[in-house]
Amino acid sequence: MTTVQTAPPPPMRLRELVFGAACAAALRAAARLGVADALGETPMAVEDLAAAVKTEPRPLRRLLRALTCYGVFAEHKDGTFAHTDMSLLLREDDPHSLRNITLWCTEPWTWDAWPRLDEAVRTGRNVVEDLYGKEFFTYLNEDAPESAEVFNRAMTTSSRQSAEDVAALLDLSGSRSVADIGGGQGHVVASLLEKYPSMRGVLLDLPRVVENADPRLREGGALADRVRVVPGDCRAAVPVQADVYIIKNILEWDDDSTARALRNVMEAGGPGARVVVIENLVDDSPSMRFSTAMDLLLLLNVGGAKHTTDSMVGRLTDAGLVIDDIRPVNPYLHAFDCTVPPK
Repeated sequence: MTTVQTAPPPPMRLRELVFGAACAAALRAAARLGVADALGETPMAVEDLAAAVKTEPRPLRRLLRALTCYGVFAEHKDGTFAHTDMSLLLREDDPHSLRNITLWCTEPWTWDAWPRLDEAVRTGRNVVEDLYGKEFFTYLNEDAPESAEVFNRAMTTSSRQSAEDVAALLDLSGSRSVADIGGGQGHVVASLLEKYPSMRGVLLDLPRVVENADPRLREGGALADRVRVVPGDCRAAVPVQADVYIIKNILEWDDDSTARALRNVMEAGGPGARVVVIENLVDDSPSMRFSTAMDLLLLLNVGGAKHTTDSMVGRLTDAGLVIDDIRPVNPYLHAFDCTVPPK
C-alpha cells in the first residue's frame, strides 16, 4: 500500500524535486483520462477503474501509485483506490474543481518552454516567440486552438470560484455603474450586479472571449438588460465609461502592456473614477509555491510577472493612481482600491 511519505532527507528531496515533471505529467494523465470522475464514493479495484476509463490495469495502477505518494488518491490494504480531498478537486463536477487549471498548467507548449527557463532568466524575455515565431496568445489562437480552449476554461473556472469573494468584499453602494476590464466571461460583473440590483455593468474582453460570456449576461439572461458586453483589448483602448473599474488578474504582462492598460482605464474613467485592481501576489500569501511557479511560467510565455505588494504599488502609482486601500480578498487574492486623481 502506497502512502504519503514524511519529509525525506535533503538528497532524496532534491531527487524528488528534479522529477517534478513526472508528478505534473501524472496529474495531467489522470485529468485527461477522467480517473477522478470515474472513481465513485466507494473504493474501486484498479481493474474496474481501468475498464471505466478504458486503460490497461497495470499501468493505471502505476499511475495511481505515483499520485498517492502526493496525497492524490489513496490506496487501501486490499488494493482498492479511493478519493482524497485533493483527488476530488480533479473531478469535473466538484464545485472547487481544479481539473481545468491542472490541464492548463501542463499543456503541450509548457513542455517546450520549461527547458528554456535559463534562457529567459538570462535575457528577461519570453521564449515563446523564439519557439513558435509569434506572440503567445496569437500562437494559441492560430496554431493551438485546443490549448486556447483549455486556457479559456481554466480562466472561467478561476473567475467563477473567486467572483463571489470579490463581490462580498467590495462595497459599491452609491456607485451607478461598474466595468469589468479584461473580465473574461463576466463572472465578477455578474456577481456584482446580483448584489446591487440598481447597478448597471459593462464587460470588456477580447471578441473570442466575450462571445462566450456568462449566460446571465447574454440576450435573454437574467442580467442582460443591465449589462453591455463590449469586445476589445484594454491594452489598445477602453471605450467604456463607469464609476468603478475592476481589473482582475490581467496585469501580469510586460511593463509596457500593463502601463497602457492602466492608462486607458484612467482616461476612460476620468478624475474621481474608482479603479480596483485584484491580483494574487508572490508575497504575503499562503500560495507562495503556486504563485512563484506561475510567475516563472509568465516569464516564459509573455515575458510577464506575478507581482509583489511593492511591485504592484509601484505599477499603480507610476500610472498615476492614488491607492486608498489594500485588502485580502481571500487566501490567494489581494485588492488594491485606487482613485483616478484630478488632472
